Amino acid sequence: MAGLQWRKVRRARLARPRAAAMMAGGAGRVRRAGPGGRMTTIELTLAIAALLITPGPTNTLLAVAGAERGLGRAMRLIPAELAGYLTTVTPLALLGGTLEAGAPELRPVITAVAALWILWLALGFWRKSTAGDGGDGDAAPAVTAFKVFVTTLLNPKALIFGFALLPAGASLPAAFVNFVVQIVIVATLWAGFGHLLRRADGSRAGLPAWFYRLAAAWLIIVAVLLGWRVITG
Repeated sequence: MAGLQWRKVRRARLARPRAAAMMAGGAGRVRRAGPGGRMTTIELTLAIAALLITPGPTNTLLAVAGAERGLGRAMRLIPAELAGYLTTVTPLALLGGTLEAGAPELRPVITAVAALWILWLALGFWRKSTAGDGGDGDAAPAVTAFKVFVTTLLNPKALIFGFALLPAGASLPAAFVNFVVQIVIVATLWAGFGHLLRRADGSRAGLPAWFYRLAAAWLIIVAVLLGWRVITG
């Protein structure tokens, strides 16, 4: 009986490490299979959409372009927005951690430059509203592909997309495809919004001055908020 009892105790002692190892391995597998900071496709899609559709400098330009040119011609500016976003977001998504660690001043510098650029855009819109161009249907449009590209290149949203959102997806290539598709959709919506405002106003010969002034006022608010973020850190 004593021998039998000893064998049972010995087997129990040998079984404990194996059980502990299995439990540890199982826990490790559960942790690796869990979120781990990654977002599901639905979560990523909603996050990208929420940030893209938020009124900002690029969306303001697209709304003005839709009002100036109509929806069809304003959509020709979408490739400029895509180029601007991808130029900034791609290196940030691929090398974001390295860039941020090696150049911590990158964010405030980009934000400060963006604030100055947006102020310059606002000044241009305000000048156009007071120069009588709003009533001239043949006047050069206030929004160009170059302005859309540079504005998007410096858009603070790009920092969030590149540093945080896209790398959080389960697959970076899939996250980029998701991003590009939503850029096209949201840009079309904003251009369409501007076109509808133009039709609702009933003006057929250029844009009314209030439209440019409204766009300028909003851009000034955005620029001030960005500048305040730089000052306060």
